[in-house]
Amino acid sequence: METKRLTVAQATIEFLKNQYTKRDGREQLFFAGCFGIFGHGNVAGLGEALKQNPDFTYYQTRHEQAMVHTAAAYAKMKNRLQTFACTTSIGPGALNMITAAAGATINRLPVLLLPGDFFATRSATPLLQQLESAQTQDISVNDCFKPISKYWDRIQRPEQLTSSLLEAMRVLTSPAETGAVTLALPHDVQTEAYDFPVQLFEKRIWYIPRPVPDLQLLEYAVSLIKNSKKPMLIAGGGVIYSEAEEELKTFAEQFGIPVAETYAGKGSLHYEHPLNLGAMGGTGTKGANRIAEEADLVIGIGTRYGDFMSASKSAWKNPNVTFININIAEIDAFKHSAVPLQGDARETLKALRKALRNYHTEEKYVEKVHGYHKEWDEIVTKAYACENPDRPVQAEYMGALNDFIEDKDVILCAAGSLPGDLHKLWRTKNSKGFHLEYGNSCMGYEIPGGLGAKMADPDREIYVMCGDATYLMMPSDLITTLQEGYKITLILINNNGYASIGGLSNAVGEEGFGTYFNYRNEKTGQLDGPPLATDLAKNAESLGAKVFRPKNMAEFQESLIKAKNNKETTVIYVETIRDRKLQGYAYSWWEVPIPEISVFPEVIEARKQYESNKKQQQQYIKPNQYK
Repeated sequence: METKRLTVAQATIEFLKNQYTKRDGREQLFFAGCFGIFGHGNVAGLGEALKQNPDFTYYQTRHEQAMVHTAAAYAKMKNRLQTFACTTSIGPGALNMITAAAGATINRLPVLLLPGDFFATRSATPLLQQLESAQTQDISVNDCFKPISKYWDRIQRPEQLTSSLLEAMRVLTSPAETGAVTLALPHDVQTEAYDFPVQLFEKRIWYIPRPVPDLQLLEYAVSLIKNSKKPMLIAGGGVIYSEAEEELKTFAEQFGIPVAETYAGKGSLHYEHPLNLGAMGGTGTKGANRIAEEADLVIGIGTRYGDFMSASKSAWKNPNVTFININIAEIDAFKHSAVPLQGDARETLKALRKALRNYHTEEKYVEKVHGYHKEWDEIVTKAYACENPDRPVQAEYMGALNDFIEDKDVILCAAGSLPGDLHKLWRTKNSKGFHLEYGNSCMGYEIPGGLGAKMADPDREIYVMCGDATYLMMPSDLITTLQEGYKITLILINNNGYASIGGLSNAVGEEGFGTYFNYRNEKTGQLDGPPLATDLAKNAESLGAKVFRPKNMAEFQESLIKAKNNKETTVIYVETIRDRKLQGYAYSWWEVPIPEISVFPEVIEARKQYESNKKQQQQYIKPNQYK
């Protein structure tokens, strides 16, 4: 067998740059390059290998967590057909990736992690930054990645690399199993030379299949749909990853079935479509949650049924409700005792549509859905209307932005009060136009996520919205957007603290405790003094961003025009009050347990409401469904 002598690090990069994916006849490189921060655990190994391979682009970043967010956002925009590798040193560099790696796995997004590790020879232990254990020598901080990785390995010898790289690619390119993949690379092993088979470095195409479910299960699902009177479709992220948007539209129209959207699935259907009920669940619309209450059949497409979208399993109140789950992942296909149609979303919808033929819901049901759609559009228009142009609230800034952007542009967010408002109110015009990381809802995702989205599609304007608390978590990669020339526009809303949890704190009777950014009061000893004197606009400016400070709605609209004309990253900094001008709409709930006993009357009252809502929660267990 012909071989090629390379170090383990060199072989890793040589392999990665020759991996491709192919679906529907479209072929693309799987890795767009490698993000990395170098330390003693990877600079001499992977650092040298990246320098030796300039055709596999190295991207400098400012925080290890940020680079994984960027890779995940890129993969999301690319429908999981492309991603990045991320390398760090051992110790805190590796540990900094854990939060974002968990987000990638939760959101079913492929990212390859290449952290440095302790010496395989153990010749110099304990290393700088090495975790020691009194029970074993075979452990490092990289073992923390095991529960959040879809595949994990430690390369103790060079000859182990070949099988591990192939297994890593198998998982990364699997629609059903993808997520974060971790290959821990010991310092010394990275630099060891070995005669690798040349076949390892040849172009390799990973075919992304479109499997269809078992025929008997399809037939049973068809019978359930034909017998249903009030079915509804739940569009999850799998609709978009499968590129099933047109098939969903055709399916809904042909059979008169309304569509409600999860966070990841928002944009699956144009917001103007009369069968689109909008957001589902705890941050859902009136119509979506009303229809869910009555539904006798729920067809979930590419959703994992998170607690927000299911209103903590209280959204579907019909005692006879049945579920059909179309999902590539077995774990999601079986949820809620569903008929599990494990397969590709687009092809499964096609198969169902062909078998259903002349089925259609009653006209009265369709008319009701159309009515809810129209009513919600009027609610959104009212929420967007600016009552006081000199002091706009969050929803009004959001509305002005929604009216301003082009159809192909992207709104991006992850945490705080904005996701709930956006889920309810954002008028999404394309399936990539609504980009929320809400599986992990990670504060700090926004700026690196915006970078990843822009890198994936530079022709789109990327508008990132976040609050002051989220901004403070990870502003550093504003620098990276400038360094690489990938412009994003950040709408930075200062509302003096953790507004989302502040609202939740009020709802559970705790009056916003610990959620305001205030000085400590010398008299009370609490954090209830005056607001902190921070200036986040100056911070953004110091990192190199162009900054505008509009004082009213007219100036905000002018700033949007200026930002669009700018070629570099721009921050529009606005201050607002915590009143979001929005309440939770009917029939929505999110379970947050309230103390059974308390000295606070507000908490006692909140507990009563909690117990009332808890009674509506169901487990949706359907035994013997195939009789």
